[in-house]
Amino acid sequence: MASRKFPHLFPAALGKYPGDALWSLMVFIGLAFIQPRASTGRLSLLAFAISCAVEFSQIYQEPWINAIRHTTIGHLVLGSVFSWIDMAAYAVGVLIGAVFDILSRSRLTRLYAR
Repeated sequence: MASRKFPHLFPAALGKYPGDALWSLMVFIGLAFIQPRASTGRLSLLAFAISCAVEFSQIYQEPWINAIRHTTIGHLVLGSVFSWIDMAAYAVGVLIGAVFDILSRSRLTRLYAR
């Protein structure tokens, strides 16, 4: 939310995309908490699929769902306008999550191997 509230914290060239990357990273982290034994690949695939599914849901524009999207939580969860470019931002967010997951798993493996 801070990336949208304080856009001056990011380079202007990035536009709104840091928020999209952070959103998909949040999905990745949420899935990792729900499924701690899942592989990094599985978490990545699920997080990206969920992020893309929510993006594609924005094509559906009916009054009842638009009313939800006009609330703060509805807008944060469901977004509002479909954009293909958002999927690239989602991929970046999931990639960041995957890298941290791989690094933390290898560090834990080394720690427990002692």
